[in-house]
Amino acid sequence: MGSSEVSIIPGLQKEEKVAVERRRLHVLKALKKLHIEADEAPVVAVLGSGGGLRAHIACLGVLSEMKEQGLLDAVTYLAGVSGSTWAISSLYTNDGDMEALEADLRHRFSRQEWDLAKSLQKTIQAARSENYSLTDFWAYMVISKQTRELPESHLSNMKKPVEEGTLPYPIFAAIDNDLQPSWQEAKAQETWFEFTPHHAGFPALGAYVSITHFGSKFKKGRLVRTHPERDLSFLRGLWGSALGNAEVNRNYIFDQLRNLLTLRGDVWRRTVANAKYIGRRIFAPLLRLQQSLQRERPVLEDEGGEPNYNWLTEMLENWTRTSLEKQEQPDEDPESKGSFSDFLDFVRKTGICASKWEWGTTHNFLYKHGGIRDKTMSSRRHLHLVDAGLAINTPFPLVLPPTREVHLILSFDFSAGDPFETIRATTDYCRRHKIPFPHVEEAKLDLWSKAPASCYILKGETGPVVMHFPLFNTDACGDDIEAWSDTYDTFKLADTYTLDVVRPLLALAKMNVRENKKKILREMRNAAMKDHWDKMRLKVTPYSPVAPTLPSTHLTCPPSLSEFLYKFLYMEFLQSPSLPTQL
Repeated sequence: MGSSEVSIIPGLQKEEKVAVERRRLHVLKALKKLHIEADEAPVVAVLGSGGGLRAHIACLGVLSEMKEQGLLDAVTYLAGVSGSTWAISSLYTNDGDMEALEADLRHRFSRQEWDLAKSLQKTIQAARSENYSLTDFWAYMVISKQTRELPESHLSNMKKPVEEGTLPYPIFAAIDNDLQPSWQEAKAQETWFEFTPHHAGFPALGAYVSITHFGSKFKKGRLVRTHPERDLSFLRGLWGSALGNAEVNRNYIFDQLRNLLTLRGDVWRRTVANAKYIGRRIFAPLLRLQQSLQRERPVLEDEGGEPNYNWLTEMLENWTRTSLEKQEQPDEDPESKGSFSDFLDFVRKTGICASKWEWGTTHNFLYKHGGIRDKTMSSRRHLHLVDAGLAINTPFPLVLPPTREVHLILSFDFSAGDPFETIRATTDYCRRHKIPFPHVEEAKLDLWSKAPASCYILKGETGPVVMHFPLFNTDACGDDIEAWSDTYDTFKLADTYTLDVVRPLLALAKMNVRENKKKILREMRNAAMKDHWDKMRLKVTPYSPVAPTLPSTHLTCPPSLSEFLYKFLYMEFLQSPSLPTQL
Protein backbone atom coordinates (compact mmCIF):
# COMPACT_ATOMS: atom_id res chain seq x y z
CA MET A 1 0.00 0.00 0.00
CA GLY A 2 1.96 3.00 -1.22
CA SER A 3 -0.93 5.38 -1.87
CA SER A 4 -1.40 8.73 -0.15
CA GLU A 5 -4.86 7.76 1.04
CA VAL A 6 -6.04 6.01 4.15
CA SER A 7 -7.01 2.39 3.55
CA ILE A 8 -9.98 0.90 5.40
CA ILE A 9 -10.15 -2.72 4.30
CA PRO A 10 -11.18 -5.66 6.49
CA GLY A 11 -8.65 -8.48 6.53
CA LEU A 12 -5.06 -8.43 5.39
CA GLN A 13 -3.62 -5.65 3.28
CA LYS A 14 -2.81 -6.63 -0.29
CA GLU A 15 0.96 -6.28 0.17
CA GLU A 16 0.95 -8.54 3.20
CA LYS A 17 -1.13 -11.18 1.38
CA VAL A 18 1.36 -11.28 -1.49
CA ALA A 19 4.39 -11.41 0.84
CA VAL A 20 2.91 -14.19 2.98
CA GLU A 21 1.98 -16.22 -0.10
CA ARG A 22 5.56 -16.01 -1.37
CA ARG A 23 6.83 -16.92 2.06
CA ARG A 24 4.83 -20.18 1.92
CA LEU A 25 7.13 -21.55 -0.79
CA HIS A 26 10.20 -20.95 1.39
CA VAL A 27 8.45 -22.46 4.41
CA LEU A 28 7.62 -25.65 2.47
CA LYS A 29 11.27 -26.02 1.44
CA ALA A 30 12.38 -25.49 5.03
CA LEU A 31 9.91 -28.07 6.33
CA LYS A 32 11.19 -30.59 3.83
CA LYS A 33 14.74 -30.05 5.13
CA LEU A 34 13.37 -30.68 8.60
CA HIS A 35 11.83 -33.97 7.36
CA ILE A 36 8.28 -32.64 7.63
CA GLU A 37 6.11 -33.40 4.62
CA ALA A 38 3.34 -30.89 3.99
CA ASP A 39 1.06 -30.09 1.06
CA GLU A 40 0.35 -26.66 2.49
CA ALA A 41 2.66 -24.60 4.66
CA PRO A 42 1.31 -24.15 8.20
CA VAL A 43 1.47 -20.58 9.48
CA VAL A 44 3.94 -20.37 12.37
CA ALA A 45 4.38 -17.13 14.31
CA VAL A 46 7.28 -16.33 16.64
CA LEU A 47 6.56 -13.76 19.36
CA GLY A 48 9.10 -11.86 21.46
CA SER A 49 8.02 -10.15 24.65
CA GLY A 50 9.22 -6.90 26.13
CA GLY A 51 11.98 -6.63 28.68
CA GLY A 52 14.34 -3.83 27.67
CA LEU A 53 17.94 -4.69 26.91
CA ARG A 54 17.44 -8.18 28.39
CA ALA A 55 14.74 -8.87 25.79
CA HIS A 56 16.86 -7.33 23.03
CA ILE A 57 19.82 -9.63 23.68
CA ALA A 58 17.76 -12.74 24.49
CA CYS A 59 15.60 -12.31 21.40
CA LEU A 60 18.73 -12.05 19.26
CA GLY A 61 19.86 -15.34 20.80
CA VAL A 62 16.52 -16.99 20.02
CA LEU A 63 16.54 -15.80 16.40
CA SER A 64 20.16 -16.84 15.95
CA GLU A 65 19.61 -20.36 17.28
CA MET A 66 16.38 -20.80 15.33
CA LYS A 67 18.31 -19.88 12.21
CA GLU A 68 21.11 -22.28 13.12
CA GLN A 69 18.63 -25.14 13.69
CA GLY A 70 16.75 -24.47 10.43
CA LEU A 71 13.60 -23.45 12.33
CA LEU A 72 13.47 -19.76 11.43
CA ASP A 73 13.04 -20.57 7.75
CA ALA A 74 9.78 -22.36 8.62
CA VAL A 75 8.32 -19.24 10.30
CA THR A 76 5.81 -16.97 8.55
CA TYR A 77 5.44 -14.14 11.08
CA LEU A 78 7.83 -12.47 13.53
CA ALA A 79 6.16 -10.13 16.02
CA GLY A 80 7.57 -8.23 18.95
CA VAL A 81 6.92 -5.84 21.80
CA SER A 82 9.39 -3.35 23.29
CA GLY A 83 12.96 -4.75 23.58
CA SER A 84 12.23 -7.64 21.21
CA THR A 85 11.41 -5.14 18.45
CA TRP A 86 14.99 -3.88 18.62
CA ALA A 87 16.27 -7.40 17.94
CA ILE A 88 13.72 -8.18 15.22
CA SER A 89 14.40 -4.93 13.38
CA SER A 90 18.15 -5.67 13.54
CA LEU A 91 17.52 -8.97 11.77
CA TYR A 92 16.22 -7.06 8.75
CA THR A 93 18.79 -4.27 8.77
CA ASN A 94 21.41 -7.06 8.55
CA ASP A 95 19.51 -8.85 5.72
CA GLY A 96 18.95 -11.90 7.90
CA ASP A 97 22.67 -12.53 8.36
CA MET A 98 22.81 -13.82 11.94
CA GLU A 99 26.61 -14.13 11.96
CA ALA A 100 26.93 -10.46 11.08
CA LEU A 101 24.28 -9.60 13.63
CA GLU A 102 26.08 -11.42 16.45
CA ALA A 103 29.40 -9.90 15.40
CA ASP A 104 27.80 -6.47 15.56
CA LEU A 105 26.38 -7.25 19.02
CA ARG A 106 29.83 -8.29 20.28
CA HIS A 107 31.35 -5.14 18.80
CA ARG A 108 28.76 -2.87 20.40
CA PHE A 109 29.19 -4.32 23.88
CA SER A 110 32.93 -4.91 23.83
CA ARG A 111 33.45 -1.16 24.25
CA GLN A 112 31.82 1.51 26.38
CA GLU A 113 30.95 3.64 23.38
CA TRP A 114 28.02 5.95 22.80
CA ASP A 115 28.05 8.83 20.34
CA LEU A 116 26.49 11.49 22.56
CA ALA A 117 27.11 14.26 20.07
CA LYS A 118 25.26 12.46 17.28
CA SER A 119 22.41 11.46 19.58
CA LEU A 120 22.05 15.02 20.85
CA GLN A 121 22.14 16.35 17.33
CA LYS A 122 19.30 14.00 16.30
CA THR A 123 17.26 15.01 19.36
CA ILE A 124 17.70 18.75 18.74
CA GLN A 125 16.68 18.19 15.13
CA ALA A 126 13.58 16.27 16.24
CA ALA A 127 12.69 19.07 18.67
CA ARG A 128 12.07 21.36 15.70
CA SER A 129 9.00 19.29 14.83
CA GLU A 130 5.56 20.38 15.99
CA ASN A 131 4.94 16.81 17.22
CA TYR A 132 8.06 16.53 19.36
CA SER A 133 7.43 14.43 22.46
CA LEU A 134 9.32 12.47 25.09
CA THR A 135 9.45 9.57 22.64
CA ASP A 136 11.96 11.53 20.53
CA PHE A 137 14.13 12.19 23.59
CA TRP A 138 13.75 8.58 24.73
CA ALA A 139 14.64 7.20 21.29
CA TYR A 140 17.75 9.26 20.61
CA MET A 141 19.08 9.86 24.12
CA VAL A 142 18.08 6.71 26.03
CA ILE A 143 17.45 3.75 23.70
CA SER A 144 20.45 4.64 21.53
CA LYS A 145 22.58 4.56 24.67
CA GLN A 146 21.01 1.28 25.85
CA THR A 147 21.60 -0.48 22.53
CA ARG A 148 24.70 1.51 21.53
CA GLU A 149 23.41 2.06 18.03
CA LEU A 150 21.52 4.75 16.19
CA PRO A 151 20.02 3.20 13.03
CA GLU A 152 19.02 5.72 10.39
CA SER A 153 17.31 3.27 8.03
CA HIS A 154 13.55 3.01 7.72
CA LEU A 155 10.90 0.35 8.13
CA SER A 156 10.10 0.59 4.42
CA ASN A 157 13.70 -0.51 3.68
CA MET A 158 12.71 -4.00 4.88
CA LYS A 159 10.29 -4.51 1.99
CA LYS A 160 12.61 -6.33 -0.40
CA PRO A 161 13.40 -9.53 1.61
CA VAL A 162 9.83 -9.59 2.93
CA GLU A 163 8.23 -9.29 -0.51
CA GLU A 164 10.59 -11.94 -1.88
CA GLY A 165 9.60 -14.26 0.97
CA THR A 166 13.17 -14.84 2.11
CA LEU A 167 12.44 -13.56 5.64
CA PRO A 168 9.33 -13.81 7.83
CA TYR A 169 6.78 -11.02 7.75
CA PRO A 170 7.56 -8.69 10.71
CA ILE A 171 4.96 -7.00 12.92
CA PHE A 172 5.91 -4.42 15.52
CA ALA A 173 3.43 -3.63 18.29
CA ALA A 174 2.32 -0.40 19.95
CA ILE A 175 -0.85 0.81 21.64
CA ASP A 176 -2.87 4.02 21.48
CA ASN A 177 -2.26 5.59 24.88
CA ASP A 178 -5.35 7.80 24.59
CA LEU A 179 -7.44 4.61 24.67
CA GLN A 180 -5.94 3.33 27.92
CA PRO A 181 -9.24 3.91 29.83
CA SER A 182 -11.04 1.70 27.27
CA TRP A 183 -8.32 -0.91 27.63
CA GLN A 184 -8.51 -0.90 31.42
CA GLU A 185 -12.29 -1.18 31.37
CA ALA A 186 -13.01 -3.53 28.47
CA LYS A 187 -9.64 -4.54 26.90
CA ALA A 188 -10.74 -2.68 23.74
CA GLN A 189 -9.28 -4.23 20.59
CA GLU A 190 -8.93 -0.77 19.02
CA THR A 191 -6.17 -0.03 21.52
CA TRP A 192 -3.64 -2.09 19.54
CA PHE A 193 -1.61 -0.51 16.76
CA GLU A 194 0.81 -2.28 14.42
CA PHE A 195 3.73 -1.42 12.17
CA THR A 196 4.97 -3.49 9.22
CA PRO A 197 7.29 -2.71 6.29
CA HIS A 198 4.15 -1.79 4.33
CA HIS A 199 1.69 -0.15 6.67
CA ALA A 200 0.88 1.29 10.08
CA GLY A 201 -2.54 1.26 11.63
CA PHE A 202 -5.32 -0.22 13.72
CA PRO A 203 -5.94 -3.89 12.80
CA ALA A 204 -9.24 -4.00 14.72
CA LEU A 205 -10.57 -1.25 12.45
CA GLY A 206 -8.85 -2.44 9.29
CA ALA A 207 -7.58 1.15 9.07
CA TYR A 208 -4.07 1.68 7.75
CA VAL A 209 -1.78 4.20 6.16
CA SER A 210 1.36 3.53 4.13
CA ILE A 211 4.39 3.24 6.42
CA THR A 212 6.10 5.94 4.36
CA HIS A 213 3.27 8.33 5.32
CA PHE A 214 3.09 7.45 8.99
CA GLY A 215 3.43 10.81 10.78
CA SER A 216 2.19 12.82 7.82
CA LYS A 217 -0.92 14.95 8.16
CA PHE A 218 -4.26 13.62 6.91
CA LYS A 219 -7.77 14.99 6.86
CA LYS A 220 -10.88 13.18 5.68
CA GLY A 221 -8.72 10.30 4.49
CA ARG A 222 -6.55 12.49 2.25
CA LEU A 223 -2.92 13.45 2.63
CA VAL A 224 -2.67 17.20 3.27
CA ARG A 225 0.96 17.56 4.35
CA THR A 226 3.83 15.13 3.90
CA HIS A 227 6.43 14.54 6.57
CA PRO A 228 9.57 12.41 6.08
CA GLU A 229 9.31 8.78 7.14
CA ARG A 230 10.46 8.36 10.73
CA ASP A 231 13.71 6.43 11.11
CA LEU A 232 14.13 3.15 12.97
CA SER A 233 15.78 4.90 15.91
CA PHE A 234 12.58 6.84 16.58
CA LEU A 235 10.36 3.79 16.07
CA ARG A 236 12.48 1.74 18.46
CA GLY A 237 11.95 4.47 21.03
CA LEU A 238 8.20 4.38 20.42
CA TRP A 239 8.01 0.57 20.60
CA GLY A 240 10.23 0.45 23.71
CA SER A 241 9.01 3.39 25.79
CA ALA A 242 7.96 1.45 28.90
CA LEU A 243 11.30 0.57 30.47
CA GLY A 244 10.59 0.46 34.17
CA ASN A 245 7.84 2.46 35.84
CA ALA A 246 6.76 6.00 35.04
CA GLU A 247 8.51 7.60 38.00
CA VAL A 248 11.82 5.93 37.16
CA ASN A 249 11.50 7.14 33.57
CA ARG A 250 10.59 10.63 34.72
CA ASN A 251 13.59 10.93 37.04
CA TYR A 252 15.89 9.50 34.39
CA ILE A 253 14.76 12.06 31.81
CA PHE A 254 15.31 15.00 34.17
CA ASP A 255 18.71 13.64 35.17
CA GLN A 256 19.64 13.42 31.51
CA LEU A 257 18.51 17.02 30.96
CA ARG A 258 20.66 18.20 33.85
CA ASN A 259 23.62 16.23 32.51
CA LEU A 260 23.23 17.81 29.09
CA LEU A 261 23.54 21.24 30.67
CA THR A 262 27.07 20.40 31.86
CA LEU A 263 28.42 19.00 28.59
CA ARG A 264 32.15 19.22 28.10
CA GLY A 265 33.47 21.65 25.55
CA ASP A 266 34.76 18.93 23.22
CA VAL A 267 31.24 17.48 22.90
CA TRP A 268 29.89 20.92 22.11
CA ARG A 269 32.56 21.43 19.48
CA ARG A 270 31.28 18.28 17.74
CA THR A 271 27.63 19.18 18.28
CA VAL A 272 27.44 22.86 17.29
CA ALA A 273 28.44 24.00 13.81
CA ASN A 274 31.11 26.54 14.82
CA ALA A 275 33.14 25.92 17.96
CA LYS A 276 35.13 29.15 18.40
CA TYR A 277 32.26 31.02 20.06
CA ILE A 278 31.17 28.26 22.40
CA GLY A 279 33.42 28.80 25.44
CA ARG A 280 32.65 31.84 27.56
CA ARG A 281 29.65 33.12 25.59
CA ILE A 282 27.60 29.90 25.43
CA PHE A 283 28.94 27.44 27.94
CA ALA A 284 28.77 29.93 30.84
CA PRO A 285 25.02 30.60 30.40
CA LEU A 286 24.47 26.85 30.32
CA LEU A 287 26.27 26.50 33.63
CA ARG A 288 24.10 29.24 35.10
CA LEU A 289 20.99 27.46 33.83
CA GLN A 290 22.22 24.20 35.33
CA GLN A 291 22.84 25.94 38.67
CA SER A 292 19.35 27.41 38.61
CA LEU A 293 17.99 23.90 38.06
CA GLN A 294 19.86 22.67 41.12
CA ARG A 295 18.58 25.55 43.26
CA GLU A 296 14.93 25.02 42.32
CA ARG A 297 12.54 23.71 44.93
CA PRO A 298 12.09 19.90 45.14
CA VAL A 299 9.44 18.06 43.18
CA LEU A 300 5.93 18.83 44.41
CA GLU A 301 2.90 16.62 44.13
CA ASP A 302 -0.39 17.69 42.58
CA GLU A 303 -3.78 16.98 44.11
CA GLY A 304 -3.86 13.49 42.61
CA GLY A 305 -0.55 12.57 44.21
CA GLU A 306 1.32 12.72 40.89
CA PRO A 307 4.67 14.57 40.72
CA ASN A 308 4.16 18.14 39.47
CA TYR A 309 6.91 19.51 37.26
CA ASN A 310 5.22 22.77 36.24
CA TRP A 311 7.97 24.64 38.06
CA LEU A 312 10.52 23.25 35.61
CA THR A 313 8.39 24.16 32.60
CA GLU A 314 7.95 27.74 33.84
CA MET A 315 11.62 28.11 34.69
CA LEU A 316 12.74 26.82 31.28
CA GLU A 317 10.25 29.04 29.48
CA ASN A 318 11.40 32.11 31.45
CA TRP A 319 15.05 31.27 30.81
CA THR A 320 14.46 30.88 27.08
CA ARG A 321 12.56 34.18 26.86
CA THR A 322 15.24 36.18 28.64
CA SER A 323 18.55 34.49 28.04
CA LEU A 324 19.00 35.31 24.38
CA GLU A 325 18.20 38.96 25.08
CA LYS A 326 20.26 39.44 28.24
CA GLN A 327 23.18 37.10 27.71
CA GLU A 328 26.03 38.14 25.52
CA GLN A 329 25.78 36.34 22.18
CA PRO A 330 28.19 36.03 19.21
CA ASP A 331 26.45 38.39 16.79
CA GLU A 332 29.14 37.88 14.18
CA ASP A 333 28.25 34.17 13.91
CA PRO A 334 24.47 33.68 13.48
CA GLU A 335 24.94 29.97 12.74
CA SER A 336 26.42 29.33 16.17
CA LYS A 337 23.75 31.49 17.78
CA GLY A 338 21.08 29.49 15.99
CA SER A 339 22.57 26.24 17.25
CA PHE A 340 22.49 27.49 20.82
CA SER A 341 18.94 28.71 20.36
CA ASP A 342 17.93 25.28 19.02
CA PHE A 343 19.51 23.64 22.04
CA LEU A 344 17.58 25.82 24.46
CA ASP A 345 14.40 25.19 22.52
CA PHE A 346 15.03 21.46 22.77
CA VAL A 347 15.53 21.70 26.57
CA ARG A 348 12.41 23.84 26.93
CA LYS A 349 10.24 21.49 24.83
CA THR A 350 11.53 18.42 26.65
CA GLY A 351 10.73 20.01 30.00
CA ILE A 352 7.21 20.87 28.85
CA CYS A 353 6.63 17.36 27.47
CA ALA A 354 7.91 15.87 30.72
CA SER A 355 5.58 18.03 32.80
CA LYS A 356 2.65 16.91 30.63
CA TRP A 357 4.06 13.37 30.37
CA GLU A 358 3.46 13.48 26.62
CA TRP A 359 4.65 10.48 24.58
CA GLY A 360 4.35 9.25 21.00
CA THR A 361 2.64 12.30 19.49
CA THR A 362 1.84 11.88 15.81
CA HIS A 363 -0.81 13.13 13.41
CA ASN A 364 -3.99 11.05 13.46
CA PHE A 365 -4.46 9.74 9.92
CA LEU A 366 -8.12 9.02 10.76
CA TYR A 367 -8.87 12.66 11.59
CA LYS A 368 -12.36 13.56 10.26
CA HIS A 369 -12.46 10.31 8.24
CA GLY A 370 -16.06 9.65 7.21
CA GLY A 371 -15.59 5.88 7.12
CA ILE A 372 -14.95 5.63 10.87
CA ARG A 373 -18.07 5.50 13.01
CA ASP A 374 -16.26 5.77 16.32
CA LYS A 375 -15.85 9.51 16.91
CA THR A 376 -13.15 8.79 19.48
CA MET A 377 -10.97 7.64 16.60
CA SER A 378 -11.84 10.35 14.05
CA SER A 379 -12.21 13.46 16.21
CA ARG A 380 -8.64 13.56 17.54
CA ARG A 381 -6.01 15.56 15.64
CA HIS A 382 -3.22 13.51 17.20
CA LEU A 383 -2.48 9.99 18.36
CA HIS A 384 -0.19 9.16 21.26
CA LEU A 385 1.40 5.78 20.60
CA VAL A 386 3.39 3.98 23.27
CA ASP A 387 4.94 0.64 24.21
CA ALA A 388 2.41 -2.22 23.88
CA GLY A 389 3.88 -3.76 27.03
CA LEU A 390 1.70 -1.32 28.95
CA ALA A 391 -1.26 -3.48 27.83
CA ILE A 392 0.09 -7.01 27.25
CA ASN A 393 3.83 -7.57 27.21
CA THR A 394 3.74 -9.77 24.12
CA PRO A 395 1.96 -9.25 20.76
CA PHE A 396 -0.63 -12.04 20.92
CA PRO A 397 -3.48 -9.67 19.87
CA LEU A 398 -1.74 -8.97 16.55
CA VAL A 399 -1.34 -12.60 15.43
CA LEU A 400 -4.59 -14.06 16.80
CA PRO A 401 -7.04 -12.45 14.30
CA PRO A 402 -8.38 -15.23 12.04
CA THR A 403 -7.33 -13.29 8.94
CA ARG A 404 -3.70 -14.23 9.67
CA GLU A 405 -4.61 -17.94 9.97
CA VAL A 406 -1.86 -18.74 12.47
CA HIS A 407 -1.66 -22.44 13.39
CA LEU A 408 1.26 -22.44 15.81
CA ILE A 409 2.62 -19.68 18.07
CA LEU A 410 6.09 -19.83 19.63
CA SER A 411 5.92 -17.36 22.51
CA PHE A 412 9.32 -16.41 23.94
CA ASP A 413 8.83 -14.61 27.23
CA PHE A 414 11.63 -12.31 28.40
CA SER A 415 9.49 -10.47 30.97
CA ALA A 416 10.57 -9.58 34.47
CA GLY A 417 8.70 -11.37 37.21
CA ASP A 418 5.95 -13.89 36.45
CA PRO A 419 6.62 -15.44 33.01
CA PHE A 420 2.94 -16.40 32.71
CA GLU A 421 1.46 -12.94 33.20
CA THR A 422 1.30 -12.56 29.42
CA ILE A 423 -0.69 -15.81 29.20
CA ARG A 424 -3.09 -14.62 31.90
CA ALA A 425 -3.58 -11.24 30.22
CA THR A 426 -4.08 -12.78 26.79
CA THR A 427 -6.57 -15.31 28.15
CA ASP A 428 -8.62 -12.48 29.62
CA TYR A 429 -8.42 -10.48 26.38
CA CYS A 430 -9.50 -13.45 24.27
CA ARG A 431 -12.32 -14.41 26.63
CA ARG A 432 -13.79 -10.91 26.38
CA HIS A 433 -13.68 -10.92 22.57
CA LYS A 434 -14.51 -14.60 21.97
CA ILE A 435 -11.16 -15.30 20.34
CA PRO A 436 -9.97 -18.94 20.47
CA PHE A 437 -7.05 -19.29 22.87
CA PRO A 438 -5.92 -22.21 25.06
CA HIS A 439 -7.37 -22.02 28.55
CA VAL A 440 -5.15 -22.89 31.52
CA GLU A 441 -6.46 -23.04 35.06
CA GLU A 442 -5.22 -20.24 37.30
CA ALA A 443 -4.01 -22.74 39.90
CA LYS A 444 -1.84 -24.44 37.30
CA LEU A 445 -0.33 -21.13 36.16
CA ASP A 446 0.45 -20.26 39.77
CA LEU A 447 2.18 -23.60 40.23
CA TRP A 448 4.18 -23.22 37.02
CA SER A 449 5.31 -19.70 37.89
CA LYS A 450 6.95 -20.88 41.13
CA ALA A 451 9.44 -23.07 39.25
CA PRO A 452 9.01 -22.52 35.49
CA ALA A 453 10.28 -25.11 33.03
CA SER A 454 11.74 -24.13 29.68
CA CYS A 455 8.69 -25.00 27.55
CA TYR A 456 4.93 -25.34 27.91
CA ILE A 457 2.56 -26.53 25.18
CA LEU A 458 -0.94 -25.08 25.46
CA LYS A 459 -3.78 -26.47 23.35
CA GLY A 460 -7.45 -25.63 23.06
CA GLU A 461 -10.33 -27.21 21.17
CA THR A 462 -9.93 -24.58 18.44
CA GLY A 463 -7.42 -21.89 17.59
CA PRO A 464 -3.64 -22.05 17.42
CA VAL A 465 -1.39 -24.19 19.58
CA VAL A 466 0.81 -22.04 21.82
CA MET A 467 4.32 -23.01 22.88
CA HIS A 468 5.46 -20.77 25.73
CA PHE A 469 9.16 -20.44 26.60
CA PRO A 470 10.14 -18.62 29.85
CA LEU A 471 13.66 -17.19 29.55
CA PHE A 472 14.73 -17.92 33.12
CA ASN A 473 13.68 -21.47 33.93
CA THR A 474 14.66 -24.37 36.16
CA ASP A 475 15.92 -26.46 33.24
CA ALA A 476 18.60 -23.88 32.40
CA CYS A 477 19.04 -21.89 35.61
CA GLY A 478 18.38 -24.53 38.27
CA ASP A 479 17.68 -22.84 41.60
CA ASP A 480 19.32 -19.56 40.52
CA ILE A 481 16.37 -17.97 38.67
CA GLU A 482 16.22 -15.04 41.06
CA ALA A 483 19.94 -14.37 40.68
CA TRP A 484 19.61 -14.38 36.88
CA SER A 485 16.65 -11.99 37.09
CA ASP A 486 18.58 -9.59 39.33
CA THR A 487 21.60 -9.65 37.03
CA TYR A 488 19.47 -8.73 34.01
CA ASP A 489 17.04 -6.28 35.59
CA THR A 490 14.86 -4.46 33.04
CA PHE A 491 16.15 -1.00 33.87
CA LYS A 492 19.75 -2.10 34.28
CA LEU A 493 22.00 0.68 33.01
CA ALA A 494 23.60 0.05 29.64
CA ASP A 495 27.06 0.86 31.03
CA THR A 496 26.93 -2.31 33.14
CA TYR A 497 26.28 -4.52 30.08
CA THR A 498 29.80 -5.60 29.23
CA LEU A 499 30.55 -8.43 26.85
CA ASP A 500 30.98 -10.73 29.85
CA VAL A 501 27.40 -9.94 30.88
CA VAL A 502 25.95 -10.24 27.38
CA ARG A 503 27.46 -13.63 26.50
CA PRO A 504 25.75 -15.75 29.22
CA LEU A 505 22.35 -14.26 28.40
CA LEU A 506 22.82 -14.90 24.69
CA ALA A 507 23.91 -18.48 25.40
CA LEU A 508 20.95 -19.09 27.72
CA ALA A 509 18.44 -17.93 25.10
CA LYS A 510 20.06 -20.16 22.49
CA MET A 511 20.02 -23.17 24.80
CA ASN A 512 16.28 -22.75 25.43
CA VAL A 513 15.69 -23.13 21.68
CA ARG A 514 18.18 -25.95 21.18
CA GLU A 515 16.91 -28.04 24.09
CA ASN A 516 13.33 -27.76 22.86
CA LYS A 517 13.95 -28.32 19.17
CA LYS A 518 12.27 -31.75 19.15
CA LYS A 519 9.13 -30.35 20.74
CA ILE A 520 9.04 -27.49 18.25
CA LEU A 521 9.46 -29.90 15.33
CA ARG A 522 6.69 -32.11 16.68
CA GLU A 523 4.27 -29.20 16.90
CA MET A 524 5.27 -27.96 13.45
CA ARG A 525 4.52 -31.44 12.11
CA ASN A 526 1.20 -31.48 13.94
CA ALA A 527 0.32 -28.08 12.51
CA ALA A 528 1.14 -29.24 8.99
CA MET A 529 -1.01 -32.38 9.39
CA LYS A 530 -3.85 -30.45 11.04
CA ASP A 531 -3.96 -28.08 8.10
CA HIS A 532 -4.02 -31.08 5.75
CA TRP A 533 -6.85 -32.86 7.59
CA ASP A 534 -8.85 -29.65 7.94
CA LYS A 535 -8.81 -29.35 4.16
CA MET A 536 -9.60 -33.06 3.75
CA ARG A 537 -12.56 -32.66 6.07
CA LEU A 538 -14.02 -30.09 3.69
CA LYS A 539 -13.93 -32.73 0.95
CA VAL A 540 -15.89 -35.31 2.97
CA THR A 541 -19.48 -35.41 1.66
CA PRO A 542 -22.17 -36.58 4.11
CA TYR A 543 -24.07 -39.71 3.00
CA SER A 544 -27.38 -39.19 1.15
CA PRO A 545 -29.51 -42.12 -0.16
CA VAL A 546 -30.58 -40.07 -3.24
CA ALA A 547 -27.27 -38.46 -4.00
CA PRO A 548 -25.93 -38.81 -7.55
CA THR A 549 -22.61 -40.45 -8.30
CA LEU A 550 -19.85 -38.28 -6.89
CA PRO A 551 -16.39 -37.55 -8.29
CA SER A 552 -13.80 -40.08 -7.26
CA THR A 553 -11.85 -37.44 -5.32
CA HIS A 554 -14.64 -37.26 -2.72
CA LEU A 555 -15.46 -39.69 0.07
CA THR A 556 -19.05 -40.77 0.62
CA CYS A 557 -19.95 -41.81 4.15
CA PRO A 558 -22.64 -41.30 6.75
CA PRO A 559 -22.25 -38.08 8.82
CA SER A 560 -21.50 -40.02 12.01
CA LEU A 561 -18.65 -41.89 10.34
CA SER A 562 -17.31 -38.66 8.86
CA GLU A 563 -17.15 -37.07 12.31
CA PHE A 564 -15.63 -40.22 13.78
CA LEU A 565 -12.83 -40.29 11.18
CA TYR A 566 -12.05 -36.65 11.70
CA LYS A 567 -11.95 -36.92 15.47
CA PHE A 568 -9.87 -40.07 15.36
CA LEU A 569 -7.32 -38.79 12.84
CA TYR A 570 -6.98 -35.27 14.20
CA MET A 571 -8.56 -34.60 17.56
CA GLU A 572 -7.23 -37.81 19.10
CA PHE A 573 -4.13 -38.80 17.16
CA LEU A 574 -2.58 -35.52 16.05
CA GLN A 575 -3.31 -33.67 19.28
CA SER A 576 -1.85 -36.45 21.43
CA PRO A 577 1.19 -35.26 23.42
CA SER A 578 2.64 -38.74 23.00
CA LEU A 579 2.93 -38.38 19.23
CA PRO A 580 6.37 -39.67 18.21
CA THR A 581 8.90 -37.13 16.96
CA GLN A 582 9.50 -38.99 13.72
CA LEU A 583 6.60 -40.43 11.74
